[in-house]
Amino acid sequence: MSWYGPDGQQIYYEDAGQGDTVLLMPGWGSSVVDLNRLRDDLAYGFRVIAVDLPGSGRSQPQPRHYPPTYYLDDAHLLLGLLDELQVDVAHFVGFSDGGEEALLMAALQPARALSVLTWGAAGHIESSPEALHGLANLLTDPPDGLKPLAAYLAEQYGVDQARIMARSWAEAMSAVIDAGGDVSRSRAADITCPALLIAGTYDPFCPPALVRAMADDLPRGAYREAGGGHDIHLSHGRWLAATITDWLSEH
Repeated sequence: MSWYGPDGQQIYYEDAGQGDTVLLMPGWGSSVVDLNRLRDDLAYGFRVIAVDLPGSGRSQPQPRHYPPTYYLDDAHLLLGLLDELQVDVAHFVGFSDGGEEALLMAALQPARALSVLTWGAAGHIESSPEALHGLANLLTDPPDGLKPLAAYLAEQYGVDQARIMARSWAEAMSAVIDAGGDVSRSRAADITCPALLIAGTYDPFCPPALVRAMADDLPRGAYREAGGGHDIHLSHGRWLAATITDWLSEH
């Protein structure tokens, strides 16, 4: 299914299951397909709206040129999708950039958020110049730790398109960091719903200390840590699915 937003943007989503609504968002460059196992588990008890982030998966336009304001722009766009689907309240669940959007959406419209659950997100972006350089050159000279991501992007989007995506995204991230790195951390007091932030012990992008600091700032925040790195839905998929299902059922 697709929804056409402003300025010709096309947002791809899939809608399945019944019950309280869960808006499920994968990370940058990823697709709802990558969260299929989690979606299937959640659809037994919830209505799951799984959405590809703008410029990723099957959402258009591609390749996307990311502005420094893209987190806020995308949060408003995704809230517009909920308006279109007449969803008044939802659980916001997301990974990485999808998690950052979940936190920001809950801050922008607190009354709409039943709860927030994220992994690989911290409300604040930190990165070294070396890491940003590696992201910008992901398709030409990927660092060892990012070679699987480079291969994934090349397969999904083609090398030329993936190169544009990665370079533009890295430039936007650099601009966010230069401005202080804030995504939703400054709005933490506005996220009044129950929130669970999960960190991978060895996550190089959102280390546990950064994630815990955001959880501590949330009025009803909780923190859990899993082993593994950034992609704990791959390394700890069964544990994550059970954790998410239990959390949502309790809230």
